[in-house]
Amino acid sequence: MSRLRTDIWCGVFVRRHNDLGHMCVVSRRGDPVAGQVFVEVDHLDGTVSLFTPAPVNAERDDAGLIFQRRFARVDASKVRDRIEQEARFDPDLWVISLDLRGDDAGLDLTP
Repeated sequence: MSRLRTDIWCGVFVRRHNDLGHMCVVSRRGDPVAGQVFVEVDHLDGTVSLFTPAPVNAERDDAGLIFQRRFARVDASKVRDRIEQEARFDPDLWVISLDLRGDDAGLDLTP
């Protein structure tokens, strides 16, 4: 099965979280078909987590995306610096910003 378009995946993710009462927005748009997706989670306590795409060998056969937790509850500047570094390397990068007090962003994670 082919992978779902990035713009559709991001739209569904944002809508699902907004429907749950979480503030969630696309803060950077990239390639609508095959851009990488980064999810930054503001825990509303001064810390931020960052989820990035998992290595290619971790992808499954279905249309979903697999993520890894790159940073867990760190200073926001560390996450911003990492996103800026990645964006210089890959300008097609998408960034989703989510305000969430807990740790479960509803993403499929690598073990």
